[in-house]
Amino acid sequence: MTAVNEAIKVLGHGAYLTDSGKISETAPVSKDEALKGTIAYGILKSHNKSEDMESLRIRFDCLTSHDITYVGIIQTLRASGIEKFPVPYILTNCHNSLCAVGGTINEDDHVFGLSAAKRYGGVYVPPHQAVIHQYAREMLAGCGKMILGSDSHTRYGALGTMAMGEGGGELVKQLLSQTYDIKRPDVVAVVLTGEPSFGVGPQDVAIALIGKLFADGTVKNKVMEFVGPGVEKLSVDFRIGIDVMTTETTCLSSIWRTDGKTEEWLALHGRASDYRELKPAENAWYDEVVEVDLGKIKPMIAMPFHPSNAYSIDEVNENLNDVLHEVEERAKVAFGDRVTVDLTKKVHRGRLLVDQGIIAGCAGGGFENLCAAADILDGADIGADEFTMSVYPASMPVYAELVKNGAISKFIDSGVVVKTCFCGPCFGAGDTPANNAFSIRHSTRNFPNREGSKVQNGQISSVALMDARSIAATAANKGYLTGADRLDVRIGEYKYFFDSAIYDKRVFDSKGTADETQEVILGPNIKDWPDMVALTDNLLLRVVSEIHDPVTTTDELIPSGETSSFRSNPLGLAEFTLSRKDPEYVGRAKAVREYESAREKGEDPAAVSGDGAFSQAWDAVRKDYAGADWKNTGIGSVIFAVKPGDGSAREQAASCQKVLGGWANIANEYATKRYRSNLINWGMIPFVIQEGALPFSNLDHIFIPGIRKAIEDKASEIKAVALTKDGSKEFVLTVGDLTDREREIILDGCLINYNRKNR
Repeated sequence: MTAVNEAIKVLGHGAYLTDSGKISETAPVSKDEALKGTIAYGILKSHNKSEDMESLRIRFDCLTSHDITYVGIIQTLRASGIEKFPVPYILTNCHNSLCAVGGTINEDDHVFGLSAAKRYGGVYVPPHQAVIHQYAREMLAGCGKMILGSDSHTRYGALGTMAMGEGGGELVKQLLSQTYDIKRPDVVAVVLTGEPSFGVGPQDVAIALIGKLFADGTVKNKVMEFVGPGVEKLSVDFRIGIDVMTTETTCLSSIWRTDGKTEEWLALHGRASDYRELKPAENAWYDEVVEVDLGKIKPMIAMPFHPSNAYSIDEVNENLNDVLHEVEERAKVAFGDRVTVDLTKKVHRGRLLVDQGIIAGCAGGGFENLCAAADILDGADIGADEFTMSVYPASMPVYAELVKNGAISKFIDSGVVVKTCFCGPCFGAGDTPANNAFSIRHSTRNFPNREGSKVQNGQISSVALMDARSIAATAANKGYLTGADRLDVRIGEYKYFFDSAIYDKRVFDSKGTADETQEVILGPNIKDWPDMVALTDNLLLRVVSEIHDPVTTTDELIPSGETSSFRSNPLGLAEFTLSRKDPEYVGRAKAVREYESAREKGEDPAAVSGDGAFSQAWDAVRKDYAGADWKNTGIGSVIFAVKPGDGSAREQAASCQKVLGGWANIANEYATKRYRSNLINWGMIPFVIQEGALPFSNLDHIFIPGIRKAIEDKASEIKAVALTKDGSKEFVLTVGDLTDREREIILDGCLINYNRKNR
């Protein structure tokens, strides 16, 4: 990571910042006053519905979802008694667009979405028209706004919009006129200086930032605020390309200072009135400062299996065997002996020969990225061997301009396949690589178990992230890894013209009017959420999965790809939970759920289970806790993971555990706020245990006496008892900060129950 360390420096503490980007540890104003001078503070203040700027209650200007999240959200709303969307809610269809898996069920979701937009007063963007974030940029974002989306890459900071990606429960709250409740987040200044050198694109800057910031948690759950003289050196498209990837740092949100380029971009999209200048006050206080010299960033690559595994392409080519060996060793940690990742086979004549190049989605499919890639490939020939390449424009307006300016012809002439506006390559539902293939992608993620990998079936693909420019350079060299700075080519500057008529002809916009006569159309796969009980006085939990990986992603908790087709069916989708990480999880969890089902029917679970370990655990509980019985003691499953929840905002990572009988997670820490919030909204307790030796192992039981009272009383520590073959051992759990509403949701058993109670 030499290139990263040279280009990016972390101050290590808070500081004042002048409007010109000068850092100072002193200022003529107090810190308390100066922290109000950030762009982020001003936007949060204008959307805060409480009087307290330390405990925020945010209302967003509009909401967005795509077709693997909106069905569950609307089903939750229907169960909660929704009559009308109170704010603009945009339903896009860019994930299940292919309608190729599981019969009619993908298109059934789209029919459901259109009918719901008509019934409740929303906006419906049909499949292949735009990926969710490009539509939001083109049609929704504006300076000083806040947008909440049910996709983790909901990031429109480059357009002056503070946007956040959360699980569906948080959108449900907004659509029921509730608020997004958080402590005021820290704000980190990202001070840009210099300007990018030839061949360097936005993904290069993003990978460098992620490589520097992710592992240390520098910006975790904080707001990244991009300032400094380097901002004006970047086009808006370039800023957008960096901004969308800030999600991979685990930050809460992002915001950029705006300028004449922002104003021009919004005017071009017919929204000149949405522009206003946003900049920090002189001597604003930031809780951390990150300095980025754009001129020192080189073409980058994020090697498998995380966006933070960052190298310059030169570093990889110069140390090829060492880097590939390191990736193979990481794979052994992630996959054990279930598959073998052998990347050294990709070395031909001393160079890395990749199998596939993809430029796609909210990160790669922008106008400037594709124009630059087309120029690099102009007159080239990608060859007729193993290497293949596809591009996916981010929206039909972008696609139309690429046709008009000749970029599409350049792609086709070089052998590149041009496809529709679709997010599939990002999560393994389009251009899935072959087993043991190495794919380079300008998309958002390269997690294990993501791009079609099914480790339990012996299938694995390796994905690296790169910028569109270097992917095109690699394609021009017939698959040999090449940085764009190594080619003698001309990359032109192209004027973009946005044609809103493309959307006018196809997008359904209710203009906020709900049609009470419209029936919501449910296909046979679309199911209601099962009933869920309130938190009992005590809990008896069985550990059904134990994960010691440093980080567990949401893709490992609930795989992406073909499972997306079942996201409208809670019980059907739950069958895939942890299937690529711990295939025995589902069977174990369902067995525990049977005990709870018996309890809820008034039967004795110990009598019907036939499980000696379960009966032994219950006997131990009754011996030491005479007041515990099956009326006041719920039974559920629990997983332990060191740091779960990195990646996607999809609430199904939590809801699938819940419908299988999960009552909690236990972790040393949670990778993201959004995953922890998803647990809470599904009535699952986000327990934290101190790092070190665990008092329990997989298949052991845990008894938590008085858990309901502990949640009600805001107990700082919660006593638990591990029931193991070696006897009982007390230990301590915590739950961290919970808002009053979050406590009520946990007590009620889930957000649906909470809303029904308060309806």
